[in-house]
Amino acid sequence: MSLSPFQESVARFVETHHLEIVIEARLLDLASEVGELAKEALKATHYGRKSFQPSAAWAGELGDVFFSLVCVANSTGVDLEEALQQVLRKYEQRLARKGDAGSQ
Repeated sequence: MSLSPFQESVARFVETHHLEIVIEARLLDLASEVGELAKEALKATHYGRKSFQPSAAWAGELGDVFFSLVCVANSTGVDLEEALQQVLRKYEQRLARKGDAGSQ
């Protein structure tokens, strides 16, 4: 399988720095990073009392989530570019069929 440049870059980084871990730990790390992103959104909105304005930390937290997601994909042999193309086709079909991208 040929990975996208960003997936290859992450794979090299993980290997170089000996950051390999089991998939269960990768998934927990991803969940943790999404939680940190959610916390930034809560802080940025003052817990829903104000409209969202990204903080200085927002991009970094998104980067952490992306890194963790790429690690999960790499650990399980998923080409994220192909996965994205598949999901876009699925959403297009749903939109054409029922006018909504949701699964229900």
